Formats: sequence, structure tokens, C-alpha cells
Amino acid sequence: MKGRCFLIRYCDDFVIGCEREEDARRILAVLPKRFARFKLAMHPQKTRLVKFQPPRRQDEGERGDGTFDCLGLTHDWATSRRGYWVIKRRTAKKRLRRVMRAVWHWCRTHRHDPIREHYRQLRAKLRGHYQSDGIRGNDRKLEALYRGVERAWRYWLSRRGGPRTIRWETFAKLRAVLPLPTPRIVHSS
Repeated sequence: MKGRCFLIRYCDDFVIGCEREEDARRILAVLPKRFARFKLAMHPQKTRLVKFQPPRRQDEGERGDGTFDCLGLTHDWATSRRGYWVIKRRTAKKRLRRVMRAVWHWCRTHRHDPIREHYRQLRAKLRGHYQSDGIRGNDRKLEALYRGVERAWRYWLSRRGGPRTIRWETFAKLRAVLPLPTPRIVHSS
């Protein structure tokens, strides 16, 4: 390598960062051959070269170059509160939609279970998501998930066979007794 490089790996997913584009292109050319030696293959849609650098001075109002998803998080450039370019990580849109759909489906199929069981399961689902995606800068996505879980829970509790839907005031009383965990940042980096 002619410049600095780094490797971030988690199970079978990895990101290789190179300071120089020529180093990255050389790695991208050699890596499939090296994988083939061990009878492994790289996923063609997930393997790509991304120019990931902060914007230049003249593009000050623009977002950074390149965006990529890794381990369910979208990595991109944004400005910090002090005006410096920093890498922001947020829950990927696809993953958030998938989680919301799964919660909606779970609430629908278990709507006749006891409310305490709903509460226990939804609390565990939210805590698990906060553990994996509770990183600094991801608070809006966590809040969107929290609101989505509340809506799904209220909607499907209203369809348990009663004559009317549960009003938000009644649901607020239920939440006071059985509060869902609020979004929180677990990891600072």
C-alpha cells in the first residue's frame, strides 16, 4: 500500500478504507482471487468502491461524497454542531421499514394475547433495537421506531373485538401503567 489503510470486520461483513484510490482499486482486483483460494465468493451487489471523503470547501453547503450501508447502518458525511465534517451513522431506511413491518405483523397476529404479554414482548423488541442501533446521531430514527411501535400497538389493541377503537387518551393511561422504553443512546461512538 502506498497510503494508509484500515479494515473493519464483523463476522462475514467488512469495510476496507484506503487513503489512495489506486490502493483501493488494487485490493478490489486481488480480493476475489484471494477469496477463491479458500472457496469463498464476494457478493456482487454488496461489493463496491465508494469515494468516501468530506466535501471540499467550495461545496460547503453540500452533503459529503459517497454513502454506504454496513451492518444495517447508513454511513455518510454531515456537519457537526461546530461546523466540522463528521461521519454520521443512522439506521438504514430499509432496515427501519423491515423492523416496523415486523412489529406491525407481530401486533396483528398476537392482538388477542394478554396486554402484559404485549408489553413484555414489545419492550424486549425495543430494547434490542436500542442496543444495536443506539448510537450518537441516530436519535431521530430511534424516535421514529418508538412512535411506530406505539401506533401499531394501539391500532391492533383497538381491533380485539370491542365496539370502538381505543382513544389516545385511554392509550395514554395504559402507557402510564405499562411504559415502553424510550429511545436512548447506548453507544457513544
